[in-house]
Amino acid sequence: MEAEELVSAVAEVLNSQERGFVESVDLCINLKNVDLKQPKNRINVDVVLPKKVSEPKIGVFASGEVALKAKEAGAGVIDPEELKRMDKKKARELVQMYDYFVADTSFMALVGKSLGTILGPRGKMPQPLPPGAEPAQILARLAKIARVKSKTATIWVKVGHRNMDAKDIAENAATVLKAIESRLEQGWQNIGSVYMKTTMGPAVSVR
Repeated sequence: MEAEELVSAVAEVLNSQERGFVESVDLCINLKNVDLKQPKNRINVDVVLPKKVSEPKIGVFASGEVALKAKEAGAGVIDPEELKRMDKKKARELVQMYDYFVADTSFMALVGKSLGTILGPRGKMPQPLPPGAEPAQILARLAKIARVKSKTATIWVKVGHRNMDAKDIAENAATVLKAIESRLEQGWQNIGSVYMKTTMGPAVSVR
């Protein structure tokens, strides 16, 4: 798909009536001739977008200096020792509070043992933070992630918001489309149609 096509579609989307809040810009991809009953045909991937779309809530399991750096980078810090005293109700509330989790590698086993049964089904198992790694870098990468899942033949992905530049939104959309195409058995032949729209605006055909 040509970049000009995407930029043109984004410009049309942003031209729709403005609402009383900052709307997101979503990409809608309709698959065709894909049997999603077969696990091998399902798409479940985290796509790192070129441009940041939102500010996700990230929880970091860490202590000491790592915890301080994570807090300075804007993350919520969870003391791993708390997990030993946490009941299931509080554990579920904790998992619900954050979009993503990161854990100092020394605490991965404890987090898995304490929260694995809750984090796993929700796709929120923490990303390991290796010794010496800078929390800010990992948090910055997570802030650019778009989760793409093909639960049905229609995939919705947030690629921007109304306040962003049209070219930046188009760049994000192109990255998502490329990631999806590469995971389909017949590539573009398995994509029936592509639309883009703001939260409450009309859909604009991209393909």
